[in-house]
Amino acid sequence: MSQQEAKTRTRRESYYHNGDVDFDELAAHDQAFAAICKGAKTRRWIDFKDPKVVQQLTRSLLKHDFNLSLTLPPDRLCPPVPVRWNYVRWIQDLLDTSTPFILDPRDARNGRKSRTNVVGLDIGVGASCIYALLACAAHPDWHMRGTDIDAHSLEYARANVKANGLEDRITLSQSESAEASLISVDENQPCTFVMTNPPFYSSEAEMRASYTDKTAPASAICTGSTNEMLCPGGDLGFVLRILDESLVLRSQIQWYTAMFGHLSSLHLFVDKLREHKIDNYAVTSLHAGLRTKRWAIAWSFGPWRPKGEVARHGDVSGGLAPPTTAWSVEVPLMDAVWSWAKVDDVVNGLDVKWVHEGGMSGIMEAPGNTWSRAARRRKKFGNAEENQRGDDHTGESASKRRRLTDEQVAVNETNEAGLMVRISCKHEAVHIDWLRGNDTVLFESFCGVIRRSLIHLLPPLKKKENKASNDQAQQAG
Repeated sequence: MSQQEAKTRTRRESYYHNGDVDFDELAAHDQAFAAICKGAKTRRWIDFKDPKVVQQLTRSLLKHDFNLSLTLPPDRLCPPVPVRWNYVRWIQDLLDTSTPFILDPRDARNGRKSRTNVVGLDIGVGASCIYALLACAAHPDWHMRGTDIDAHSLEYARANVKANGLEDRITLSQSESAEASLISVDENQPCTFVMTNPPFYSSEAEMRASYTDKTAPASAICTGSTNEMLCPGGDLGFVLRILDESLVLRSQIQWYTAMFGHLSSLHLFVDKLREHKIDNYAVTSLHAGLRTKRWAIAWSFGPWRPKGEVARHGDVSGGLAPPTTAWSVEVPLMDAVWSWAKVDDVVNGLDVKWVHEGGMSGIMEAPGNTWSRAARRRKKFGNAEENQRGDDHTGESASKRRRLTDEQVAVNETNEAGLMVRISCKHEAVHIDWLRGNDTVLFESFCGVIRRSLIHLLPPLKKKENKASNDQAQQAG
């Protein structure tokens, strides 16, 4: 692996955060950047009000961290690299933690693998085409499509794609009009995800007010054109159009995502998702610098759930958070071996599929609520009725019933019923991660079964220590 490949891999595995851009290190490796830096007693700094300096920072970061080159016109947006990469990096985590897989009892290595053959669509690529460039530079097996309404921006975007040798992986096209569909569907190259960094403002007056109302002046120069900065309804209006189109396309695309420039817009959009009963969504805050923050949201009509730390990523308030996808049950003074033995015994006693992954972890899969009293009663009396039918059906009953059960709970990308979770036993805690399903109540019900079973099995002195913490976990769920 070359030094540059190692740098790109290291960057791919991390996010940029506040203060994460080390100007001293960048200047040491990039002479062009060193020439625009100003010295100081503690560390270098740059003049963010100078558009040439801002462009050089972007070019130097792309070259140093991703081995990308970039050419930009002076009259179009110069994209700050950190917030753009954080957006791409978050989408990577969404895909990696919600990749469909088939639960095979014969394979102890069941688990999510990195998604291959990913195709992303960037709505409004701009002159830089930065999202597509970053995505393809960091993920050799990803392909990107991009659209823009501005011919001038597309001219530069195509040149940047060609300069980086990515013509075979990035396809760009011009939107027909401002009223045309935002999500372009290509049957020959179906999309895995959609992303967009929309115009943030609905009018010039709103844009001016956003700068004049701040307690501190803007920290960086803005060189964006009208079509990059303004659209009817601002960021909320633009993303609501994508939501409307997603309600038609639904699971044809796994994840629909968008960035917001206003926290108020994000709150209103989450309300819209809830109105449409969409609870498989994720939110993140994207650090763009010491002052500026951006936010992103993703929603899916599929059953596969991202990890909890991905679904609720960064500095996001509780009112925006999606339903929890992770539960923890505390078992004071109990080690992982004790917890695993108890969990294994409890789950084996339920009418579910249970596969040991190795170590102290397993995956449970069920077609529905098979653990409630009503479900157990139906099973009990149903089995009794079958036994009373005599031997007329015994030639097919046992084996066929097993096959039907396997078919009921077979996992594939089109099966949206049921529940799948991963249970991991650690020292003094049992963790339950929601992997698949569309029923929050079903997930919480199963977590409740595990929690109550473990509390019941704890030695008497441990139950009192455990009660308060697990009551809080139940309320959080």
